[in-house]
Amino acid sequence: MRRIAVLVGWSLLAITATAVAGPVKTQDITFLSGSETIAGYLATPATPGKYPALVVIHDDWGLTDWVKEQTRKLAGQGYVALAVDLYRGQTAYDPALAYDLMIGTPRDRALRDLEAAIHLLYARPDVVKEKMGAIGWSAGGKWSLQLAVTDPFLAACVSNYGSVPTDPADIQKINAPVLGIFGADDRSVLATDAYAFEDAMKNAHKSIDLKIYRHAGHDFENSGNRLGFNEDATADAWRRTVAFLDQHLK
Repeated sequence: MRRIAVLVGWSLLAITATAVAGPVKTQDITFLSGSETIAGYLATPATPGKYPALVVIHDDWGLTDWVKEQTRKLAGQGYVALAVDLYRGQTAYDPALAYDLMIGTPRDRALRDLEAAIHLLYARPDVVKEKMGAIGWSAGGKWSLQLAVTDPFLAACVSNYGSVPTDPADIQKINAPVLGIFGADDRSVLATDAYAFEDAMKNAHKSIDLKIYRHAGHDFENSGNRLGFNEDATADAWRRTVAFLDQHLK
């Protein structure tokens, strides 16, 4: 068995079907990452069965209600979805704090937390063990790509406007098909960098599906981003994400 089961504590919350295709169950959970106990938010399809799984990785702002909403939506599409709290219970209330939390998250710790989440999912009887992917936004998009670099068994990777790996050695390690979603007007992750990543992936004979949306900036999928939310681009990005995940995980 390539995954090692970890301990998990359960705290049952409500069943919800808001903004999802099917009814889901949600739970606040805790689990071990190394010697630390960390938190997550788990959403699963309400109908018993075996499903592919997703590690959901929050943006710069932390494990917010918006991220939990995305987790429920993914569960409604037929995935066991686990959002990992990389910030140890903190969420940002302004951009400065979001930036501090983002840059203050050690790479080794974040990847350890994400692997611990995969181990947890692998141990669940309702998960198809070889059908696991990762999805993230902004900083979470970066971590999703980094997880694809470090975990050769990852079966799908979605990065929404996350900074991209540039080291050819890292790109060579990516086995998972990648969906990259970016905004043409993003000043944090430039479209030129996204295109360069696409070229590097193709040159390394890796699977990459890139979409860059016109008139969209950073964090354009977050409805809480009052100045930058792009409803049309977000709807299309969601359709692409579901189609990509279904193609590679179902």
